[in-house]
Amino acid sequence: MEDLKKMEGTIIDLVEQLDEEGVISLASQALDAGIQPLRLLELIDEGMNRVGQLYESKEYFIADLIMAGLIFKDVLKLEKMAAHFQRSYSKRIGKILIGTVKGDIHDIGKEIFRSMAEANGFEVIDIGVDVPKELFVSRVVENKPDILGLSGVLTNTIEAMREVVEAITRAGLRDSVRIIAGGNHLTEDACRFIGADSYANDASSGVKRCRDWIGSAGGKEVRADD
Repeated sequence: MEDLKKMEGTIIDLVEQLDEEGVISLASQALDAGIQPLRLLELIDEGMNRVGQLYESKEYFIADLIMAGLIFKDVLKLEKMAAHFQRSYSKRIGKILIGTVKGDIHDIGKEIFRSMAEANGFEVIDIGVDVPKELFVSRVVENKPDILGLSGVLTNTIEAMREVVEAITRAGLRDSVRIIAGGNHLTEDACRFIGADSYANDASSGVKRCRDWIGSAGGKEVRADD
């Protein structure tokens, strides 16, 4: 147990250091040692948070954020991770449309959220990064999601999120979709400013909120192996 705890701390450090080979190697060892895939994602997420902080302080650059994203995607491709997150469901419990708002190309948190949401039975439509408000509106019209997720890591994305909500409202779509904003920097006050229904500082709490919404609307999860 002590060795696994030490391994967890090292994984976080390696992500922060953008040591792709080291992260993949140690992540594989951790999975073989019995770490749960969701716990591994939490560790990767913590390392990514540190990368984001270094970017905010201008010690890291856009290229470093992109590298961190590649590391995360490589971890998801590990056999045991893929097996965990590709569980099949005979009925999807709801549909989420997600994207990173205009002015931000960060997709790490969004990727983690998407993986966790899919593992919990949601159909997730990811429309990418640096997404303008007009595209959010058109995709909501096209896909009719139950939930719209607005992702942003940079502190200046709060205004962009507000503009998306305002555009959704002007299009007459606000009553048809719940909106959740995601980002480490978000607060209750920021959520009210944005006009979202809720916010999340991490992927797991965001997925839980989405499940609560679907549950309150009468959604029912049906696993294929139930």
